[in-house]
Amino acid sequence: MILTPIPPERLSETLNRFAARLDDSEARKAFARIRATSPDRAEGADAETHRQQALAMARRLGVPAHPPGTQPPFNWDGQALDTDTEAYVILHEIAHFVLAPLERRGLIDFGLGPGPDTRDPAAAERAAVVPLTEREADEAEASLLGVLWEAALGQPALASFLDQNWLEGLERSAAAHFTAVFGRLHRRGLLDLASRRDAEAQSAREIR
Repeated sequence: MILTPIPPERLSETLNRFAARLDDSEARKAFARIRATSPDRAEGADAETHRQQALAMARRLGVPAHPPGTQPPFNWDGQALDTDTEAYVILHEIAHFVLAPLERRGLIDFGLGPGPDTRDPAAAERAAVVPLTEREADEAEASLLGVLWEAALGQPALASFLDQNWLEGLERSAAAHFTAVFGRLHRRGLLDLASRRDAEAQSAREIR
């Protein structure tokens, strides 16, 4: 949910202001890839294609997924992904899986407590093991990694970037926050995954 909606006629100028505040060249390149995508969610056949791409990524990274129609009460129930949801949600949960230490992969919502899509928040909160002060950092890393994967796959990463409030605090801390989270992902070697997906997606487009 966007905390401060941006009118469409102001979006380009707002993105320019954000980009101008990025003082790290690699972070600027990453944002440029995000910005090059659509600010609107995919619908219909495109949305289904994107969902299948996300599920294919889950398979490549060894992330278990429930069969279609399972309808688990969580996006991640400690065993497998809910596959009957949007591509960007699946990619976000894959990012959480990659980021989580082994001991948290067996917990509901990775031990982070309920998220916005959790259908049983009480159960998710009971399974939480990450202190509230640390959840925000973990969520930010999963958010940005998922958005970068969307960009690498040619999906509407900008829609997720906006929806997940990366422009909130534009005049104060937004650019610095983006750069800091990007830097943490880079130091953990996780951006290589996004780069490989980008190369694979480009090759697929060239073949078509």
